[in-house]
Amino acid sequence: MIYIDTSAFYAIFDRADAHHSRAKKTWTRLVEAQETLVCNNYVLVETYALLQHRLGVMAVVDLLKILPLIQIDWITAEQHRIATTSLLSSPTRALSLVDCSSFETMHRLGIEKAFAFDNHFRQQGFDLAA
Repeated sequence: MIYIDTSAFYAIFDRADAHHSRAKKTWTRLVEAQETLVCNNYVLVETYALLQHRLGVMAVVDLLKILPLIQIDWITAEQHRIATTSLLSSPTRALSLVDCSSFETMHRLGIEKAFAFDNHFRQQGFDLAA
């Protein structure tokens, strides 16, 4: 299983993103290898908002076309509490609730690798697929 983050989704869709070429190659490789790709619903909300704001609603439509390839983990109240506690106990202001929810999801599901361009994943001890 490989966790996919907002940073990867965005890089796939934005041709002007510095990571676009690498993101497209990684996406193609992961899909062709039939890797199980996972994200949680908080990442989806963040990704929808980012794509719509920066690229327009058609980018969200394009994202919806690839979502059948993604296993979505739905955050429960307990998982939200864990992510919030993690956020509030973090010494850095750079982490978001979505980041902390992603780390919680990855720990709970035993996922060790993330398709992400966000260095927080590496700082949390995860390997990066891109």
